Amino acid sequence: MNILYCGDNNIRSGVMTSILSLVKYNKEALNIFVLTAKIKYKTKTYYPIEDQIIKILEQVVKKENPESSVTKIDITYLFNREPPTINMGTVFTPNCMLRLYADEVPQIPGRVLYLDTDVMCHQNISDYYYQNLDSHEIVGTLDHYGKWWFHHEVKPFDYLNSGVLLLNLDLIRRNGLFAKCRKMCSKHWMFMPDQSAINKLCHTKKIVGDRYNEQHELQPDTVFRHYSTSLHLWPVFHLQTVKPWQINLMHEKLNDHHYDDVLEEYLKLKEKLTNE
Repeated sequence: MNILYCGDNNIRSGVMTSILSLVKYNKEALNIFVLTAKIKYKTKTYYPIEDQIIKILEQVVKKENPESSVTKIDITYLFNREPPTINMGTVFTPNCMLRLYADEVPQIPGRVLYLDTDVMCHQNISDYYYQNLDSHEIVGTLDHYGKWWFHHEVKPFDYLNSGVLLLNLDLIRRNGLFAKCRKMCSKHWMFMPDQSAINKLCHTKKIVGDRYNEQHELQPDTVFRHYSTSLHLWPVFHLQTVKPWQINLMHEKLNDHHYDDVLEEYLKLKEKLTNE
């Protein structure tokens, strides 16, 4: 299985927890790619994920399956050659858009599963990963909130959440979907740039059930639990963001103990990283 993550050095906690959950439920070889870059915007600099983190994560996946691997790919050149100029200063960091360069990276195979780093695996993913992709560029799940507000096709609900996307990179490379998305991100301001561009420009998307990207509350059949920002009306309207590696908040705010064993392993890795 080919898995893709993207981001700068700030994703280290997320990529560790997410990969640990993948390894728990999936014993076949995992070829994990991490796209990263050095990005400068005004006074802010985002640095690539550290090699030491990649080294430790590769030890983790190889312990379960010696054929597994974790590969860091620095795409600073690709990003600077075609930057998302007008969307560099949104509330989302420019690193969110790194996945739109995956088609330009020859090391990434034609079928790859993209995951946000706040996504936790909860079951074996084989059925989802190996589904037929012949006529689809992307397979994804409706956005829990966005499906009510955004609309691009004839069907009533068509707005995908981009946190879990099964990508047909062979088709995307042939028809230039991501190239068109990068161009849109460079010229048109959007609140959620890459997610908006994908939804507007992808015309062969396949929509699957919430169990493959559960953004609200864990269910018995959930395959991926995505800890995205949620809306709460009580006692006052507010946004709540709790990520898996924020263990105290997971327990106190969400009363969520489903991944305690994975998070215990994460703390051991974090300690090992500190010691090294």
